[in-house]
Amino acid sequence: MNPRTVTLLDVARAAGVSKSTVSDALQGSGRVAEATRDRVRAVAEELGYRPNSAARRLRRASTGALGLHLPQTATRLDYYMNLAFGAVARAQDEGLDVVLLAPAGAASGPIASRVDGLLVIDPEVGDRAVPGLLDAGVPVVTGERYLGPVTGPSGAVVCDNAASLTALLDHVTERGARRPALLAPAGTSAWATALRATAASWGGTHGVEVALRTVPFAATPAEAEETTGALLAADPAVDAVICAPDGSAPGVLRAAAAHGREVGADLLVASCVDGTATRGADPAVTAVDLRPAAYGRACAELLCDILAGRAAADTVRDHAWSLEVRASTGSSRKRKSDQD
Repeated sequence: MNPRTVTLLDVARAAGVSKSTVSDALQGSGRVAEATRDRVRAVAEELGYRPNSAARRLRRASTGALGLHLPQTATRLDYYMNLAFGAVARAQDEGLDVVLLAPAGAASGPIASRVDGLLVIDPEVGDRAVPGLLDAGVPVVTGERYLGPVTGPSGAVVCDNAASLTALLDHVTERGARRPALLAPAGTSAWATALRATAASWGGTHGVEVALRTVPFAATPAEAEETTGALLAADPAVDAVICAPDGSAPGVLRAAAAHGREVGADLLVASCVDGTATRGADPAVTAVDLRPAAYGRACAELLCDILAGRAAADTVRDHAWSLEVRASTGSSRKRKSDQD
């Protein structure tokens, strides 16, 4: 049967159920038994049924689009671009488009009329657009929790950022570091807040002060190099540097070389975010792989589930990370998060 000619009625006849049951089963709505829902979906896939997206949007009085809000500094970072591609791929599975929102596009009226739901990634308390987005009158899923006041329910997909930094600090300590440092991101996102708090709590627990230096949320390699150089000059006892921002690790390596430090030997280097810059560095840099494409898919999937009634509006889901250990910390082991 030609996939373009398969209708709901065709699926209903093949599955032995009514047309309305097929519609409910495929949309995840109504009171349809799980076994029936699975059978209908299997039949639809076998027949090659494809929903008429335009007609479906008219029936639901929806726009057929999701809005995506990223941090203002995100456009040059591999992490957020991979996340966005993952979100787009998952939305397309549901016949939905993704609209990238401009930083100023937070007025609730226009947003609510243009999208069915919103993805707000790494929302910062200091981002003036976020309150308007969270109160736009459509379902919202945040990538990481919003730490400011929230007026209505919103779903979230979260990583255990405290656990990932703890794993990095434990790792460099196991490799011999006694004076670790963290280039911590500025800002009021849940990620930045968790990293700072974890560095303090880990240091208190282990009786080791973590030397803390603040860098921009999206620090460039040059900014990381300048901060690391000043750190090593002021505190030569530092024997491990963990840099938080995506793509900044090469700057740490350059500063180490300028100060005559051998990375992987007398100075260990690691990153809170894995990516092209850490994998391609010389030496390759130990890093936390946050699996951004999968994270974007998970955020879009939760929003689609909320829109289809398959999940409650305040659902929170966990996202797994892994620690990729490379030459910059003198080892080749790999540790995964407990959420795998």
